[in-house]
Amino acid sequence: MTHVLILFFATFSAAFMATVPPGLLNMNAAKVSVEKGKLNGVIFSLGVSSTIMVQAYIAVYISKFLYKNPEVIDILFKIAVAVFAFFAVYFFIMAKRNKAQTKAIKEVNLSKKNSFFKGVLLASLNLLTIPYYSGLNAMWNEAGWIKFEAKDITTFVVAAGAGTFAVLYLYTFYFDKMETKTNRFSKNSNYILSALMLLLLIITLIRIMYR
Repeated sequence: MTHVLILFFATFSAAFMATVPPGLLNMNAAKVSVEKGKLNGVIFSLGVSSTIMVQAYIAVYISKFLYKNPEVIDILFKIAVAVFAFFAVYFFIMAKRNKAQTKAIKEVNLSKKNSFFKGVLLASLNLLTIPYYSGLNAMWNEAGWIKFEAKDITTFVVAAGAGTFAVLYLYTFYFDKMETKTNRFSKNSNYILSALMLLLLIITLIRIMYR
């Protein structure tokens, strides 16, 4: 039971931190809330979170397939290294380019379709989610926090969706209070995420060296 709680909070935190910096999804959650009301903002957020859960589920089974084939187990670690290295650089660059990125995101013009499916569509366009959660799953598996069992997989998927929804909910209800601090907040959170990805990269490299 303890490892399930650790798995939930570790995955929830990873999903939360990955969604915190202003981006296409959370800025549009705020936009929908302003234009169509907070209820529509919540519905949009549910659409995004549902898609994230599906992507996290796919990520688990990609990791599971690789893990169950000893001949490609090293590939799993190399993928994790590549993913964490990419995100470390990505978040660092985003911290440097934060101001321009935020302005561009605010100018995104949304169609007037159902808020839920709008969230599903935008979340589906984010192709970085699956490799991100595949890398996390590989790390959690090596740490002993997750097993390829229904209970653990469900916990991982639900935590990914819950962490994402928590951030979008905050943007939906409190963006008007956060807006003046958005640039500084985004820059700092991106640096934190970059450092976190670097730490995970180092841990993964150490595990590869001592396998």
